[in-house]
Amino acid sequence: MRMVDLIHKKRSGEVLSEQEITYIISGYTRGDIPDYQMSALLMAIFFNGMTSEEISALTLAMAGSGEMIDLSEIAGIKVDKHSTGGVGDKISLIVGPIVASLGIPVAKMSGRGLGHTGGTVDKLESIPGFQIELSKEDFIHAVNTNKIAIVGQSGNLAPADKKMYALRDVTATVDSIPLIASSIMSKKIASGADAIVLDVKIGSGAFMKTVDDARALARTMVDIGTQLKRNTIAMITDMEQPLGREIGNANEIRESIEVLRGTGDKELTEVAISVAAYMSLLGKVFESFEEAQVAVRDIVLNGKALETFKRFIASQGGDPNVVDQPELLPTAAYHFEVLAEKDGFINQINAEQIGIAAMLLGAGRAKKEDQIDYAVGLTLNKKIGDEVQVGESICTIHANQQDVKAVETMIQGAYRIENSKPAPVQLIYDVIV
Repeated sequence: MRMVDLIHKKRSGEVLSEQEITYIISGYTRGDIPDYQMSALLMAIFFNGMTSEEISALTLAMAGSGEMIDLSEIAGIKVDKHSTGGVGDKISLIVGPIVASLGIPVAKMSGRGLGHTGGTVDKLESIPGFQIELSKEDFIHAVNTNKIAIVGQSGNLAPADKKMYALRDVTATVDSIPLIASSIMSKKIASGADAIVLDVKIGSGAFMKTVDDARALARTMVDIGTQLKRNTIAMITDMEQPLGREIGNANEIRESIEVLRGTGDKELTEVAISVAAYMSLLGKVFESFEEAQVAVRDIVLNGKALETFKRFIASQGGDPNVVDQPELLPTAAYHFEVLAEKDGFINQINAEQIGIAAMLLGAGRAKKEDQIDYAVGLTLNKKIGDEVQVGESICTIHANQQDVKAVETMIQGAYRIENSKPAPVQLIYDVIV
């Protein structure tokens, strides 16, 4: 078997066999297949696509290129959740304790943020003392004891994906649905989940900009899960504006606590409730989504989810007192108000620009080696559909620097104020099963 022949085969629009795909991925991971040949194959896939069988084989080969996490020592159906990324997306922090409170084990491995989207691990590390690195034994014990643990991803999880993504990034082959889907699902398969809920974001703050593109990606990932015997559901949710009102690591912990207390942002709460309900459905605790949704709301209102969140924090070395005393979380030194420049209604908030503004403050990373400032971030005082008067605060900047003019200019540019009130925001566009 020669790589040049396989490149030619895919360039000609033919279907690669499972054996051929395994040969490619294992050879590339070992270093036997050079970057220039893999680049040629990626471009052929970009133009000619892959069948669902090819994508599943690619996903499994990438998952098997490194450590395959065995969660069999954890009792119950392990349900994982993945978001394709967005600004202010703290859903994992909220749904984890809710689902765990229903007796469903949440054994989650999360990544750090890069660019304008924040990572779950970074947010958790803003809690004093919180440890995101646990031994396998401690991880399993924590999930069996509290039904939840969230740790950083293993460095040897799907190494083929890491190598291929770095290559895709510099060869203009990132936006290929077979390659995106296999990249995401390979890490979920390697992480040991029995069932997966996917939150596919669309809009200005997401990778997918249209419902059709998001639906195609969601369908592809659900098909992968089905072929690899993982129950999988994909939700397509809005990211035309940031999710919730807080952006920034400690800020988003505070907002997650508010939602778990039952007093959080309405739109954020609705998305979180839906994600948790679908996770509970895959966990075989309920017969219908409607039944699961009612139970999830009850778990929040009766305080059990918040108590689970406290136990989860304590079990990983964090200070659980932050739940009742959020002032114990890192707090920025300076606070600046961004004021509306005219009367009207908020018609648009460019989520990507808001995310970049937060990154400029130090809430995110432009490069992997950049240090995060857990205290800084933004509070959106006005969101799409809200009425505003000139001089009224639309956003609060939380900074550890006094010069925030560039950030303020970016926020002003992200907001569009018009005379007419826009249509209500659609939070969930579709569910793919």
